[in-house]
Amino acid sequence: MATLAGEITTAPISERVTNGAATGKPPIDPLDVSRADLYRDDVWHAPFRHLRAHGPVHHVASSDYGPYWSVSNYRGIVEVESLPDLYSSEAGGITLADFDRDRDVRMPMFIARDRPIHTSQRRTVAPAFTPSEMTRMAPDIRRRTAEILDGLDWNTPFDWVDRVAIELTTQMLAILFDFPWEDRRKLTLWSDWAGDIELVKNEETRKQRLAHMFDCGAYFQTLWNAKIDRPPTPDLISMMIHSDAMAHMEHHEFIGNLILLIVGGNDTTRNSMSALAYGLDAFPDARAMLEADPALIPNAVSEILRWQTPLAHMRRTATQDTILQGQSIKAGDKLALWYLSANRDESVFGDDADAIRVDRPNARRHLAFGHGIHRCVGARLAEMQLAILLEEMAKRRMRINVVGPPTRVAACFVHGYRTLPVEISRY
Repeated sequence: MATLAGEITTAPISERVTNGAATGKPPIDPLDVSRADLYRDDVWHAPFRHLRAHGPVHHVASSDYGPYWSVSNYRGIVEVESLPDLYSSEAGGITLADFDRDRDVRMPMFIARDRPIHTSQRRTVAPAFTPSEMTRMAPDIRRRTAEILDGLDWNTPFDWVDRVAIELTTQMLAILFDFPWEDRRKLTLWSDWAGDIELVKNEETRKQRLAHMFDCGAYFQTLWNAKIDRPPTPDLISMMIHSDAMAHMEHHEFIGNLILLIVGGNDTTRNSMSALAYGLDAFPDARAMLEADPALIPNAVSEILRWQTPLAHMRRTATQDTILQGQSIKAGDKLALWYLSANRDESVFGDDADAIRVDRPNARRHLAFGHGIHRCVGARLAEMQLAILLEEMAKRRMRINVVGPPTRVAACFVHGYRTLPVEISRY
């Protein structure tokens, strides 16, 4: 069974279930990597290491999310992502949490749709993330990044997540949506409630989560109504209004796509920015190399995304019986694609995959943005935001020093940080 250090014994998988009879709790399978405590306590590495070595396609018979297959190695995830008709995003959604017909309200979003709807709706928002748009937005991102960094106190503890990561990403979302600036922290609130799938385990928090999603939808409906019959503008709401694929969405689908874009733009970049601070402090040799050679910044961005992997998994559902790496998958089976584990796959990234190496030659092979037709539409923007943050820190010779343990998100979907106490100093 799993020890306090998160290590795994070599007993057969069938014997590696903790007997909970003495406590009255259900037995715990230490290879059920959907357990929130693994991520809250940052002890997920050992069970995934065991799975990659001994059962990269492993069936979990019982979990808080029901039975599912864990796909934990790089090759297996690429195979599944390359066959979107066989492994559906729409049949069961994109997280391990199942849709409950009696308690939930379906809110379709294009990342959780299959072709052709996925293709047409994705094509609608893609123009917001083209290279020309990145060029247009870069000066403003740099200006706002500089203002935030210049507002920090040196050699004085503060929360990096709140002061830097949340503020930068929330500002960016407000610009993308043409969202009222004074209310931009509502985006953070909605993102936190939408991205935490642990909330569905409790009826009260499930209801609270749904209420927040409806608040989000009502607010954005007002913004939508204000742009109807107006000329096109380079924001996501206007792009939806002026598209054939999304102009006539029903309200729940509108909310679903908003939630997708908010979580995608907030949680992922925000947690990568926090990982940048935490990870470079944890690997001082990598930090020293980066400080000595800012030309490594583009590769360092890819490496930090690989090392953190801000969304731990995506879920797919088999549409027919098939074989995946020797395992018999049945139609309707749920598969969790653990990007978090694939980005530590020793067969791809070497025996030092748990470390940050800013000069790692294949860092760009990471799967933090997914793979195939569902690869993150905003990947370029996320990379640019991280690169500009590192560049502006380098201009100021700013070093982030972690001064206390982080508070981590206790969930198996969003992999991130609630708080991170730091001080900044010059090098």
